[in-house]
Amino acid sequence: MTADTNASPLDIEIGALQGGSADLSQYAGKAVLVVNVASKCGLTPQYTGLEKLQEQYAERGFTVLGVPCNQFLGQEPGSAEEIAEFCSATYGVTFPLTEKVEVNGEARHPLYERLVGFADAEGHSGDIRWNFEKFLIGRDGKVVARFSPQTEPEAAELVAAVEGALG
Repeated sequence: MTADTNASPLDIEIGALQGGSADLSQYAGKAVLVVNVASKCGLTPQYTGLEKLQEQYAERGFTVLGVPCNQFLGQEPGSAEEIAEFCSATYGVTFPLTEKVEVNGEARHPLYERLVGFADAEGHSGDIRWNFEKFLIGRDGKVVARFSPQTEPEAAELVAAVEGALG
């Protein structure tokens, strides 16, 4: 699969977790880390690091965008209200969350259609491998990096990419 490198993922329409539009166009000119998230996954504690990134870089024009997905062993089974409550109460999440979507398969959300063609540092492109796979979108609206689910939000390579995207 090849990605249209001229088409920004931020041009895609996606709903907000608790209704209405997530209005991705509001992030034009900012760096955005898109992460498919789940509440009942072994990697769920990454919410802590994602929130730290949000707090550290928000004032410089950065946001994490959490995209709940229930495609990996049913690890995000909750309703929008349950997901929001879990993220807020358990991890103090302040970054935006979209509606729950599918990231793989025939029902893959168009946002992920735009993302999956980009390869990570190991050369993996295509299907999302697991919860907490990360895509960094630069200020120009183009994907600049992809990170495996196991890459912690505080990992040196991820932080360096965020700082590079912020300029």
